Amino acid sequence: MSLRFTEVADRVHVLREPLLDVNVTLVVGDGEALLVDTLSTTGQAAELAAAARAVTGHPWTVVNTHHHFDHCFGNATLAGAPPRPVYAHELAAAALREAPDRLRRGAYAELRTERPGLAEEVAGTELLVPTHPVHTEAVLDIGGRRVVLRHPGRGHTDADLVVHVPDADVLVAGDLVEQGGPPAFEDSYPLQWPDAVAELLRLTTPATLVVPGHGEVVDVDFVRAQHQHLVDLAWLIRAAHTGGAPPKRVAAEAPFGARSGMVAARRGFAELDGTA
Repeated sequence: MSLRFTEVADRVHVLREPLLDVNVTLVVGDGEALLVDTLSTTGQAAELAAAARAVTGHPWTVVNTHHHFDHCFGNATLAGAPPRPVYAHELAAAALREAPDRLRRGAYAELRTERPGLAEEVAGTELLVPTHPVHTEAVLDIGGRRVVLRHPGRGHTDADLVVHVPDADVLVAGDLVEQGGPPAFEDSYPLQWPDAVAELLRLTTPATLVVPGHGEVVDVDFVRAQHQHLVDLAWLIRAAHTGGAPPKRVAAEAPFGARSGMVAARRGFAELDGTA
């Protein structure tokens, strides 16, 4: 099945990759465009490029919302030849520069059981390090459209960026917000994640469309509800740690389910112990 973008707001298009349900956002300005995230492999990125070219012939700038494989391993295909600017948080850029083999191995381990073919493709993918590291905020002019990149704090990773398109009232949240499944906590900071989403919410209006990392485009009420679940989870983790309860106690009551709750509890305990 060929990949295709759908316009969700004025010249803001979202492509939902079917295999891992990853969202890519394309913002089109006058003579320029912006691609947010680049998928997992050379092959996926080539299909993504074709889908973007079906919408616009403008040259694009690339943004990575974070350094997980399904959001940035397509960089080399989409921004390598000819070279295009790639923005990412400075820690995401450092991870891609300093530990590409570790990122490949981690992706391979995650995929090899259920998707062995994709695992092999990911393991052989050339990685391109972002060219424009962002510390806290960067403001881009995309063909006359103001686009703001902001790091709202630690959450899904220590290197999340959100992308705000004010004139279209669209916010691209990356994996700080998830609709297609529970939030992923493996590299997370669950005690700080609620604050990151609260910061994200400060950029919204009642009518804002929010593009999650995976799944359907959502409204602000969805994000507020997920924020409350993250708050509840952080409270459970703190209470269990203070009371000497094991992570499985958190998992039993976690709002996103036992499996996610167990991972979140271990990460949260590490935060409280100063080892995360």
